[in-house]
Amino acid sequence: MPYTPGMRTLRALALITVVVGGSALVQNAAAQGGKSVYVVTHVDVTPNFTADATKALREFAAESKKDPGVVRFEVLQQDSRANHYTVVEVWQTRQAFEAHSASEHSKRFREKLQPMLGSPFDERLHEILP
Repeated sequence: MPYTPGMRTLRALALITVVVGGSALVQNAAAQGGKSVYVVTHVDVTPNFTADATKALREFAAESKKDPGVVRFEVLQQDSRANHYTVVEVWQTRQAFEAHSASEHSKRFREKLQPMLGSPFDERLHEILP
């Protein structure tokens, strides 16, 4: 079966379900009236920047995993195209995600990544259906 862009989103959403299915942090946020935020970001860089982008994404993930309110932060690299990545994030609340997005390490990462991009940054926020 040929790979389509829609399959990328479906795979990322399936991963979210598996990764956070029983997370105590997500359950605690829900008990406190907050809604967890699920973020799926597709990052495609030009092939000549694969090594630099991989390093930048690893560093960004390591820093992001220390942010308050993070439940899960994973970077996936596509098997067939190593210059295509998917970042899967789960945050206890929208406020935690927004604080992460405004952090210095997030700003540095985006500035560093910008000249490497082969297509626009594709970041999408999700919530679990009630």
